[in-house]
Amino acid sequence: MSNVPPPPPPDDDPFSKRPPQGPPPSGGSPYDNVPPPPPPHGPYGGGGPYGGVDPLAGMPPLAEPGKRILARLIDFLIISIPLYLISLPFGGAVDVTSDGGDDDFGTTIGNTYSGHQLVWSLIGLVVYVAYDTYFTHKDGRTPGKRLLKMRVAMLNDGSVPDTSSSLMRAVVLWLPALLCCPCLWWLINIVLMFTDKPYRQGLQDKAGKTVVVTVP
Repeated sequence: MSNVPPPPPPDDDPFSKRPPQGPPPSGGSPYDNVPPPPPPHGPYGGGGPYGGVDPLAGMPPLAEPGKRILARLIDFLIISIPLYLISLPFGGAVDVTSDGGDDDFGTTIGNTYSGHQLVWSLIGLVVYVAYDTYFTHKDGRTPGKRLLKMRVAMLNDGSVPDTSSSLMRAVVLWLPALLCCPCLWWLINIVLMFTDKPYRQGLQDKAGKTVVVTVP
């Protein structure tokens, strides 16, 4: 058997760990001055393939608020029109049978969530939440967002939201909008999309730890 030692690895061997250039510190290892790995970045912790201190570094640009509003309107119509037509044989999801008069507006508002209309509001909530959760988890794009070339992404690494983030985002978006205070809720979210810095997050984005970005 030969006692010849194996040859040293070539200089360009990518798997060969070599000490940094220059003499090692006195009494220390030659690897002591290797910098530590960067800490997790982003407001929610964690890293990702995009790197950088800013979680959005390397990701597509944030979507414009106007396009987000239009995409949401498209999704709303996709669901609400068929749902309303289905509800008509059962009395309709909204009371439109009043004859007019000074008190009709207040009466309609007061009756909006009474009787079978409450049932249809709950059905609508389930449908809207399921719709948003499914498409957001699938590839981050509801039909409205797909049409306008946007998608939902996790803020920390740009990935497609998982089921729990997608569900949280959908519930926070639709529960107050359908059962509590729709006008105020949409107003708050629209204002946030224009004014929130630096990620243009609506309340649903903050709950799901997501952002909405453009798709090339």
